[in-house]
Amino acid sequence: MWFLWEEGAFWWLTGSYSRMELILAKDPRVAIVVDTCDLSASEVLSVTCQGVADVVPLDRTRAVRKLTRYLGPENLWPVRFSAPLDDPKTKMIRFVPDRPPRLRDRSW
Repeated sequence: MWFLWEEGAFWWLTGSYSRMELILAKDPRVAIVVDTCDLSASEVLSVTCQGVADVVPLDRTRAVRKLTRYLGPENLWPVRFSAPLDDPKTKMIRFVPDRPPRLRDRSW
């Protein structure tokens, strides 16, 4: 999942292509793991968070920041990434962890 961490929350996009809005309407509790794994260095780092997520209106500026993080400048994005930003069904999910995220080193 591509995400953005801002204002003490994880942010990601959802839209007509996803059932996430319906799932969160039934149960807004969420748990996520963000990790990296470098086998050559025997390094595994992870952040595990639990909390409540809600669906909020699209903040196009925030969405562009998120996508730029993964795709580079907006003018270079494939249409499949830029088109949803103009779809009225596209929204954002805001996930606020119950506790501040803490990095765990699980390296061996």
